[in-house]
Amino acid sequence: MSALLNAADIGGAFSNLWQSTGFNTYLPEYYLMKGYTLGIWGLFIMLIIAGFLIWLAIAKKFEPMLLLSIAFGMLIINIPGVYSILYGTGGYTFTDEVGKVIAQGTLKDLCESFNLTYSNASAEALNASLAGLKEFMKNNWDKLGAIGEYKDTCCTYGIIADKGLIYYLYKGVDWVIFPPLIFLGIGVMTDFGPLLANPKSLLLGAAAQLGIFLTFTGALLFGFNEAAASSIAIIGGADGPTAIYLTQKMAAKAMYNGEHQELLSAIAIAAYSYMALVPVIQPPIMKALTTKKERLIRMEQLRPVSKKEKIIFPLVVSAVVGIILPSALPLLGMLMLGNLFRESGVVPRLAKTAENELINIITIFLGVTVGTKAFAPVFLQVQTLLIILLGVIAFSFGTAGGVLLGKLMSKLSGGKINPLIGAAGVSAVPMAARVAHDVGRKEDPDNYLLMHAMGPNVAGVIGSAVAAGVLIAMFA
Repeated sequence: MSALLNAADIGGAFSNLWQSTGFNTYLPEYYLMKGYTLGIWGLFIMLIIAGFLIWLAIAKKFEPMLLLSIAFGMLIINIPGVYSILYGTGGYTFTDEVGKVIAQGTLKDLCESFNLTYSNASAEALNASLAGLKEFMKNNWDKLGAIGEYKDTCCTYGIIADKGLIYYLYKGVDWVIFPPLIFLGIGVMTDFGPLLANPKSLLLGAAAQLGIFLTFTGALLFGFNEAAASSIAIIGGADGPTAIYLTQKMAAKAMYNGEHQELLSAIAIAAYSYMALVPVIQPPIMKALTTKKERLIRMEQLRPVSKKEKIIFPLVVSAVVGIILPSALPLLGMLMLGNLFRESGVVPRLAKTAENELINIITIFLGVTVGTKAFAPVFLQVQTLLIILLGVIAFSFGTAGGVLLGKLMSKLSGGKINPLIGAAGVSAVPMAARVAHDVGRKEDPDNYLLMHAMGPNVAGVIGSAVAAGVLIAMFA
């Protein structure tokens, strides 16, 4: 009979089940402490936004490779009560030298169990509560049934923070591992031949970074610090991995200075959204800045590029960038390594893995973990709207910068360069090049600009990574 549950046990079990549902534990104490006021309704708002993004990814095919994962991450993290499962409860487990659990629970529960002072008024108060709990455990270790003496620094006497699956997966973003690995795969898929055949297109890729530096100034005027302004400005490069990489690098500085700002979700979603909206945003700008005569310009066929040139290019770029701008090398170095795999032709298995299996796995992890950062208390802020607004300004000015330099180069070359290819200088490969080609074909169906636009397009990948390196070197 002792093995059977009595009515009280059954009642307690069902009570625990009810208490664990999202209706009772929909937000962790940390976010309540920060003054979040929308409560569970904010989570429902984010669920609607996540559903809309999933619809865009599936029905409209807006960057589905990443947007679908990001939107799903946003969906699951905003289900009431799930945050503490995916990221951990913020609780602690105290164990003795043989691993026996002495005390376990959230900081509040443990403090109340031992009649200790607990406060959720601020992060400092929470740290003080944890320090007090540690001191209590140290002084009462034997009374609690632990073996031996309590030692804070000894690995056999554990204080283990309760963390969830996404907490550990997010380390790939937090430690900026995922973005460079994605660049490795992009490098395998990228043909730098059009850029090598027409080196002047590198200037168009550089001009398209104009939006980054103009928006940096604008973000400062809106009250963002240098680290946050840099992260927002990089949206203008229309390069999601670069935006994530720079944001995490800048977040390290912000936390070092006590200015913790959770901008990643808004910046990543803005960057990937504008990549998906290239066919919507760019054409009006391109048409407004060019004449019909300029859009009708046909360009000469590009010269063939030798295999030797293609092999030397990634080596030279890596060496030059490594010397002049080391902070950009984690991204550009992996990009060039992937391209070397492609052009050397001697490691087809490595190239195939980087181009397919590796980049696909990293894309899934990156998308889901970034999406889970779009948690209602973090995302539903005025600064999110400012980031989205500044992001579209950055992207628009980047497009305009490329087109305007294209116009200048067209005049200097006697009308041999179509200014439309300048719009491809943003880093959305190959979509921006296709948009430039499509806009040109609407004026002349027989005008083939795609390969000419690919030069500035791949230059834009390099340009956005270099811009990120410059900002990191200056402000991180």
